[in-house]
Amino acid sequence: YDTTISLLTREKTWRRRLLGEIAPQPGQRLLDVGCGTGSLAVMLAQAQPMVEIHALDPDPSVLARAQRKAGAAGVRITWHEGFLSDDFVQAQGPFDVITSSLVLHQVAKDEKARIILAMKSALTPAGKLVIADYGFQRTRAMRIAFRATVQALDGVTDTQPNADNILPSLMRSSGFASVAETAVVSTPTGSISIYVAS
Repeated sequence: YDTTISLLTREKTWRRRLLGEIAPQPGQRLLDVGCGTGSLAVMLAQAQPMVEIHALDPDPSVLARAQRKAGAAGVRITWHEGFLSDDFVQAQGPFDVITSSLVLHQVAKDEKARIILAMKSALTPAGKLVIADYGFQRTRAMRIAFRATVQALDGVTDTQPNADNILPSLMRSSGFASVAETAVVSTPTGSISIYVAS
């Protein structure tokens, strides 16, 4: 999985931009939603060892790989198995920064809205949300690439709202006062956008 993501999504480029927008600071609490194999969580821990990092994913086998990756890197991360639920938010929140990468395009429109609203409720009042995901596919080339890869694998129903630029409006309707698309990275699978909301 890691190799595929690296080759087909220009991962180093968009993750570097994502890390720059998160800009972890000493003493902050960060949450990575849908952390997968832990690539971003490990990168964050290496960038700023004085940050408390929590990582959440529903797949125990993927989390086991993430834990091994963190162990090899010598970083401390708190791993959670499950979904971003109200119970999780009440037990573990609030967080100064919440991030998520390549998760929202895979879920239904209603679930995208639920997750973003849960992220909002899990943040401190001055908190920041930073998302990297397939967003508005602006050009014909990116629409074709997205259709031939992401939509061929994940289907059209759940992925098309992302391609139609739904994420910024979902963030605004969830109560974020400031929403910006700060980067667009063209890849062989379509364009990946970085969104920052506060």
